[in-house]
Amino acid sequence: MISILPLLSGLTGVISLAGQIQTMLGSTLLERFSQKAKKLKDTLDQEKRSWPPISILKPLSGDEPLLENALESFFQLDYPCYEIVFGLHNSTDTALPVVQKLCQRYPKQQVSVVIDTSQHGINRKVGNLINIQKKCRYDIFVISDSDIHVEPDYLKHIVATLERPNVGLVTTLYAGFAADSRLVRQLGALAINANFLPGVMMSRILGREDCLGATMVLTREKLANIGGFQSLVHHVADDALLGKLIRDRGEHVALAPTICRTTVTEESFHELYSHEVRWGRTVRSVEPLGYGLSSIQFPLFWASLTIVFSPLSPISWLILALGWIIRGIVVKKISRLTKCPLPGIFPFLIIRDWFSALIMVASATGSRVAWRGQTVHITSAKSHSANANGASALKSSQTAASNSTIDSPPGINRSAR
Repeated sequence: MISILPLLSGLTGVISLAGQIQTMLGSTLLERFSQKAKKLKDTLDQEKRSWPPISILKPLSGDEPLLENALESFFQLDYPCYEIVFGLHNSTDTALPVVQKLCQRYPKQQVSVVIDTSQHGINRKVGNLINIQKKCRYDIFVISDSDIHVEPDYLKHIVATLERPNVGLVTTLYAGFAADSRLVRQLGALAINANFLPGVMMSRILGREDCLGATMVLTREKLANIGGFQSLVHHVADDALLGKLIRDRGEHVALAPTICRTTVTEESFHELYSHEVRWGRTVRSVEPLGYGLSSIQFPLFWASLTIVFSPLSPISWLILALGWIIRGIVVKKISRLTKCPLPGIFPFLIIRDWFSALIMVASATGSRVAWRGQTVHITSAKSHSANANGASALKSSQTAASNSTIDSPPGINRSAR
């Protein structure tokens, strides 16, 4: 009788090798993307033209590590005319003093602060955007999360991309930037940089046009045409739905040639686990097949299973050793391209892959997630919140858009950040 263990060892070995190839290809595409961005920057710097005014919409919810640093990068943009409109749900929000401090530091910058308790729906971020929009003076909306760090030429790259023919929405890549050297934050950033970024680059080659929620850019008119922010407020994966609504109109979701950084702030492995399970369950609900296939992005996990099934095979150990070395080279390369160093991460690469596999298993069942202080149930067709008595409230009216997230290959997207 033929033992099944050698077959399982061979299968997991092939998956591991495929994952390494996918990561290498994705990192190569990311390097080309970065080179293109540098060339375009030189062109934009030399270009003499008028730039349209822009409103940057910044929903805030509490203070967090490096918040001041992230927000300050938006005060330092190389762009002739733009305003920043911050939104908070109450005047006691701890992010408010940070904004006030920056306003004092940059008194010439156009800034508005909207404090409004109105929620509008289960998605508090989008509810915040509904409140913010009332104060926006300009017709190009740049929607950006609070933890995003940007380069000075960020807006010029975005506008140049938005002006391309038949582009209805612009989004940007983002890399994981650990708030400090703690291992949990390094591992959180590693998943974004080693899985998310190569996956997005591969997805673009395959023709996917996912909206990445860290930056979403469109005109006031385009937003009105799809029903405004109100069409998104009952959905957790608002970025995915926004991209779908734009694509349904026959327009493109374009990727601007700039890379932002998102602060990774988790304090503990439990917090990181909860955060990533939320991402996983969100994407599983809207892209189950893509989420399942995303397991290819854990090559060291599969390589270690190869050894479990055939511990005496030299080939099994060779696959793990080569995979670990290749993974380390790719991570170092991406760290250089994104300016997000991960010092000392090499010994922990396999731990990250096993942790990601655990997240996938935990995301395979269940729909309840903790999200911004509320309990949200995510299903394939709708998202709703439960009140203290367990009563259903605020059901969505549309099917969630197809997207993928941090641990998925084509079109990875951090939904419901």
